[in-house]
Order: sequence, then C-alpha cells, then structure tokens
Amino acid sequence: MGIVVNQSIRNTVITYIGFAIGAANTLFMYPIFLGKTYYGLTAFLLSSANILMPLMAFGVHNTLVKFYSDYKTEHEKSAFLTFVLLLPLLLILPIAVFGFLFYDRIAHLLSRENPIIFEYVWLIPVIGLCMGYFEIFYAWVKVHMKSVVGNFVKEVLLRILITIFLMLVYYDVLTPIGFVYSTVGIYAATALIMMVLAFRIRMPKFNFDFPQNRSHVMLYSVFIIFSGSVAVLLLDVDKFMLGQYIKIENVAYYSVAIFIATVVSVPSRAMHQITYPITAKLMSENKHDELNTLYKQTSISLQIVGGYVLLGILVNIQSIYELLKPEYRGGIFVVFVIGISKYFDLILGNNNAIIFNSKYYKMVLILGLLLAGAAVWLNHLLIPIYMIDGAAVATLIAITLYSLAKLMFVVTKMKLFPFTQKTMHCLLISLLTFALFYYWDFNFHPLVNIVLKSVLMSIFYAYLNYIFKISAEVNRVIDSVLAIPPKP
Repeated sequence: MGIVVNQSIRNTVITYIGFAIGAANTLFMYPIFLGKTYYGLTAFLLSSANILMPLMAFGVHNTLVKFYSDYKTEHEKSAFLTFVLLLPLLLILPIAVFGFLFYDRIAHLLSRENPIIFEYVWLIPVIGLCMGYFEIFYAWVKVHMKSVVGNFVKEVLLRILITIFLMLVYYDVLTPIGFVYSTVGIYAATALIMMVLAFRIRMPKFNFDFPQNRSHVMLYSVFIIFSGSVAVLLLDVDKFMLGQYIKIENVAYYSVAIFIATVVSVPSRAMHQITYPITAKLMSENKHDELNTLYKQTSISLQIVGGYVLLGILVNIQSIYELLKPEYRGGIFVVFVIGISKYFDLILGNNNAIIFNSKYYKMVLILGLLLAGAAVWLNHLLIPIYMIDGAAVATLIAITLYSLAKLMFVVTKMKLFPFTQKTMHCLLISLLTFALFYYWDFNFHPLVNIVLKSVLMSIFYAYLNYIFKISAEVNRVIDSVLAIPPKP
C-alpha cells in the first residue's frame, strides 16, 4: 500500500486544491460573471460533452490500463500503444460525418425547451473529443505509475484556465458568449498538455504491427464504451435532461448543488488514479489474497476520509448557502441526496477497477444499461414534477442500484468483500458526529461558523476514528503528520 498511500495523499491534496479553485469558479464567478443563463448553458454543454466522451475515446483509456501490463517486450508495447491511439478514429469519423449531415435536426431536438442551445450544439462533440483524448493520455501516464502529474492537469490546471477566462469576462475583455466558445480552447489546451506530458514519460514508437490480441482489445473497448457511457449517463444525464424539460437557469442552480456534493468523491477520485493500474496488475497475476486486502483497505480508508468530507459539507450546509446568491439556495436537498449517493459509491473501494478488469464486465454492463434506462425514465418522470429535487432523487436511485449490482457481482462471483466490522464502527461514528454538530449553530458570520464547526467536528471525528483504530493506513498518516513515532 506504500505507493497507493503516497500517491493517493498527493492526488488528494492536488484534487482539493483544484476543488478550491473550482469552488470559487462554481459558487461565485460563474453565477456573478456569466449570469444564470450562460452558466446554465455552459453546464449543459459540458455535461453533454461528458456523456459523449466515452464514444470519442472508444473506451481506450480503460483498455490501455487493463492490457498494458500483459505486453512484455518493447515491440509489443509500441504496437499496442499505436493501436489504441488510432482506435478512437473508428467512431470519431462516423460521428463527425453524421453530425455534419444532420446538424440542424439534432440542434433543433436539443433546443426545443431552450432555443439558446441551438447555435452551440456543435461545441458538444468537439469538447467531447478533447475530453476523450485527454483521458487516453492520462491513462498513458497512469500505467507508468505517474498519476500525480495527470491529476494536476485535470484538477488544477484546467480550473486555473477557466478562472483566467472568467476574469477576462469580468474585465470585459471577453463576453459571456465568448467564454462559452473559449471552453473548446481550454479543453483542447489541457488535452495537448497531457499529450506532451505522456510522451515525455514514454515517447511512442509508432509500430503498425498491431498486437495479436487486437480483436480482444477491440471487443473490450466496445464494452467499455457502453460501460463508460452508462457510468457517465448516471452522473450527467440529470443535467442534460434538466435542459430538455425546464428553463436553462435551473441547470445553473443544480450545478452549484452538484458541485458541493461532488466534493465527497474527491478522495475516491484521487485514490483510484493509482489503485486502478495496481488492481489490473494484481488481477493479471492472479494474486487473489493481495487483491482482497487492497479491496478492504481502500474501502475503509475511503469511508473515513469521504465520510469526513460529507460531514463537513452537511453540518455546514446552511452557512455555505448563506454565502451564495438567494436564488441558488434551493439546492440544499440536492446536496444531501447526491452527497449520500457519492458516499455509498466511495465506500465500495476499488470495486470499479475490479469489475472492469474481470471477465464479468459484460454482465455488469447489461445491468448498467438497464439502470441507465431507468435513470432516464426516472428523470423524465420526476423532473417535470419536482424539478431539480426530482433529478437528484432519480440520480440517487440509479447510482445506488448500479453500485449494489456491481458489489454483488464482486462478492458472489469473485469472493471478494470490501466490508469488515470496522465499516459499521465508522458508520456509527459518522452518524454520531452528524447528530452532534448538525443542529449546533453559532450566531456569527457564515464563514466564521463554517470554520468553528469544521475545526470542532474534525477533532471529534478524527479522535474517535484514531482511538478505535478504524484504519491502520489512516492512523499511520495521522502519526506521520503529528510526528508520532511508529509503535514497535
């Protein structure tokens, strides 16, 4: 776990720095500088591009991680890397032709409720393409156990560029419309930077003697396209469908609430950057016991850290929303619902990495497609009635069912189980902490309230987890921070 803990901590720190910048963008700059209409439009375009991204990447970002360790010689690795770089063109070119021929029909369909969307629809596949190749080059560095540099570009540099362009809007150098178009340049720039960094770690030697198992690689990639699309649909279909049923301004309100809740998943995102390739390697070498240990360790560590973040958000949620413009304050329910769904997903540890590197990924894909369909149906049913609250509930149901389905496959088919008695102990500590601090308010400025409650809650939560030794890995990190010598 040494490399996992080391890189996970670094990735977590980087990701939280990125989220701090993103918080300034999402909670203040977007609403004030762009206004709710263009903020909602930007959120809709980026969510739509994210849904399209797995198609543009052809699932290669997962395929690269799964198969790279199987190739032993430099010739085989070069052939494989060349193959996966070219593979996305099989879908990119047909999508480009289809989009060109039927652009007006597609644009009219997507802009029925909000006509402002019509002239910007072409940005969706272009941004999706940039996102797709970014993930491919990010996977390129992951397989060489260099996840930190890619994480910095994805979480920090991208948001810094967005901040710069939002400031240009503030100083009237750029119009809100100009910012919307500039998002293409921002995502293209990060994809190019990621490509340069990936090639510095390993410069490709183009070898068109494609790998012998290329049919297997292609088949896996096709399934990953659908799997990735299912995962993205479950995460982003709500914002996409909000733009189809209600005014685009509601996407802005919803995006603020989703951003706040998504902070819960930061530790999981940071840890998975390094555990994914390690999981693939352990499964390739059939090291079942080591894999089971890693599964349990990632689960309890993420439960502690993610639970702490969720508690920090929920006990301070009233004060957080007092800092925002009044029209954005209707999203507290969304934060609770989405935050809980993120918490449940992260306590499953490296479950996704196990699933997508096993022979059962096809079966889980079928369940995922059914649940993605259920998510679309639930959003269609609930959004017109409950608006953003309905979208949140639909997302909670869909993500929870999907997570349960994946967990059951890992438990029943692979005899791996992420939970121990410590899981329940940690949950009880979290519930106790919430009960003690949620209703305890100070009559100070919201920022002062947030700081005071967070400090007190942090001491209480960390102390209980530490003395009850919920996670040996987390305790070692605390010991190192406090300079406590290890016990003999």
